[in-house]
Amino acid sequence: MKKLTFLFILLAAISVGCKKKGCTDSTATNYNDKATSDDGSCTYTSETETGPYLVVKLHFDSLAPRLDNFGNPAVIPSDHSAQSPIFHGMSAHYIEFAQSMYTQLGAGEILYHGAETTAGGSNAVNFNKAIIKGDNEVFVKIPLKNISPDTYNWVRMSLTYQNYDLDYRYNGADYTGRLASFVGFNTYISTYKIWNQTLTINANKLQGYWGFENLGIVVEGQAPGTTVPNPLSATSPVPAGSCVVTGSFDTPFTITGNETQDINCTMNLSTNKSFEWYDANQDGKYEPGAGDYPTDMGLRGLKPVIVP
Repeated sequence: MKKLTFLFILLAAISVGCKKKGCTDSTATNYNDKATSDDGSCTYTSETETGPYLVVKLHFDSLAPRLDNFGNPAVIPSDHSAQSPIFHGMSAHYIEFAQSMYTQLGAGEILYHGAETTAGGSNAVNFNKAIIKGDNEVFVKIPLKNISPDTYNWVRMSLTYQNYDLDYRYNGADYTGRLASFVGFNTYISTYKIWNQTLTINANKLQGYWGFENLGIVVEGQAPGTTVPNPLSATSPVPAGSCVVTGSFDTPFTITGNETQDINCTMNLSTNKSFEWYDANQDGKYEPGAGDYPTDMGLRGLKPVIVP
């Protein structure tokens, strides 16, 4: 099976005179060696390369089934509450097609693998180079000629970052704030913006780190767990601490190698009550001042959908 190899090289940009915006990632196809400030325009497949493409989109679905780590329907513990946030953006670090339920992680067709770095010490996702997309936006385009002809039954995605609005209560009044959560195995963050506030970190953060903002106030914390549904846990487990969500095609998806048109693959991600917290007074309101705290910020399922 042909595998895609990704080499990640971090170059320092030296600013001369005024800053020039552009793509500063040397691994991207539109890298600009004169740019000193990244404008988020980096692409990782050549737009000039002849198609057709596999076009991967992300869709955030609050009505999709709510699953546990093993892919079974999940109930909310009696002393917890949960809500379905309003998502603004999400990032993935890894996408793989698997032929069968016995295909081990990494042994399928690796379609995308984001940048990693040891700038923070141990190996981590490089958030500086993460692709962050909103609902139904194109996440990545992969030339179909680069995907091995085969029949695939499963998709694996490693999610790394989420940004969404959630409701909370403070001193008896209800508000809406914004939360940025990092759900990858380990993430190196130089800076990140939650809503209006930008935080400087310059360090690795473990899975479950979050920052919450409203009314100009920022609070940081660490959730103790992250749900990552994997119905193949018995036959094809994922490493502990990873955020590899697994889902099946409704019918087997075949790449023949003779395609002449783009194929759209929407990753339908369940956000059904995906923000869960310990509810101290059992009122169903997220109220940090009353002793409530986040317990889970993972995705609640994945259903890949092929649109010809």
